[in-house]
Amino acid sequence: MSFLKKLFGLGGGGEGGEAPEGKPAKEIEHKGFLIQATPFKADGQYQTCGVVSKEIGGERKEHRFIRADRFASMDDAVDVSLRKGTQLVDEQGERMFA
Repeated sequence: MSFLKKLFGLGGGGEGGEAPEGKPAKEIEHKGFLIQATPFKADGQYQTCGVVSKEIGGERKEHRFIRADRFASMDDAVDVSLRKGTQLVDEQGERMFA
């Protein structure tokens, strides 16, 4: 049954790379980019995950990322997700959408 829950996104545990309720846990603006932390629960811990987006030429571009880092608390996972998103912006800028 666990396989079916993951496959169809059932169970409310935030499987599928999204925060519970499908909303970002927290978001910040950095150098014109919107960074959203969307950690999800995996194996009893919260996995680093997020979305970096920016409107370019009237079109919203998104880059989703997931990292192997896992944390016991949602707050720690949110903080690291925002930091990783900020790092992506600083290192790659708009190139991440290419």
